[in-house]
Amino acid sequence: MSVTVIYLHGFNSSADSIKARQLQEYFVTQALVETKNYQLHIPQLNYQPTVAIAQLTELIEACAGAEILLVGSSLGGYYSIWLAQQYPNCRAVLINPAVYPYILLQQLLGENENTYTGQKYQLTEEHIGQLRALEVPKIIDPGRFLLLSQMGDETLDYKEAVNKLATVQQRVTAGGNHSFENFVSVIPAVLAFAEQ
Repeated sequence: MSVTVIYLHGFNSSADSIKARQLQEYFVTQALVETKNYQLHIPQLNYQPTVAIAQLTELIEACAGAEILLVGSSLGGYYSIWLAQQYPNCRAVLINPAVYPYILLQQLLGENENTYTGQKYQLTEEHIGQLRALEVPKIIDPGRFLLLSQMGDETLDYKEAVNKLATVQQRVTAGGNHSFENFVSVIPAVLAFAEQ
């Protein structure tokens, strides 16, 4: 079975974030591309939601025929929910996902800077509207989703994701933080979910 893994970073994060690098290192050390026919994509997502979704849609459609595992962190988790609803060949692992980013990011309207890339940009009401348009009111196929949440998340209330995604498989652990402490330890479970 060919599996394409796409890692979706969060708001003001990057393709060079800690989890992204840990996932890349795991693929190398376990020789997954050579031994298990995996592919890994870690795109740098645009700050504009519609542009980010267009990037991801193009990538998913270019992988026609492959089973796709979306691994979405924070805002990337929100995007993953929407994408997995659109594409039946996609499964999604949601890592401390933002499930109401259009509310959360209201407080960050105005100038922002991506701490990884140094890019400065204006977060506008239009961007908030684009996020709201990606809202998924009901998960159609809960078996294609896995929620990984840590109660110690200092940025998001973990209970929001637990409640919103009540129908999906969940692994909620005490402690941790928004970055998802000890992410490396859950990578085997993440990949096992792709093969179910």
